[in-house]
Amino acid sequence: MPECHTIPCLLSPWSEWSDCSVTCGKGMRTRQRMLKSAAELGDCNEELEQAEKCMLPECPIDCELTEWSQWSECNTSCGKGHMIRTRMIKIEPQFGGTACPETVQRSKCRVRKCLRGPGMEKRRWKEAR
Repeated sequence: MPECHTIPCLLSPWSEWSDCSVTCGKGMRTRQRMLKSAAELGDCNEELEQAEKCMLPECPIDCELTEWSQWSECNTSCGKGHMIRTRMIKIEPQFGGTACPETVQRSKCRVRKCLRGPGMEKRRWKEAR
């Protein structure tokens, strides 16, 4: 019998790599090639697509805060004063993410009017002693 020669399949060149599948962080990219003609006397076992990991700059991480606390008591027992409320930072901003807004708020408060009179100075002096 004459010697058998197989003719391999013919493939197109690889395409350019695709863009990364993400706009930031870790993703995948692919490239393909096409089968131009099948192999004679055999199968074509060549791969037609390849994939690989790609890495772009890290994704921005925005600041994340807890909910506001309850308002504090007014800091005076009479007259004008203030009260505050706070919130904590859960996640610091990174890689150009949105900065954290204020974490402390102050609000004016007014409790009953303070009593004033000639006897008040003596009372304050006694309390201080």
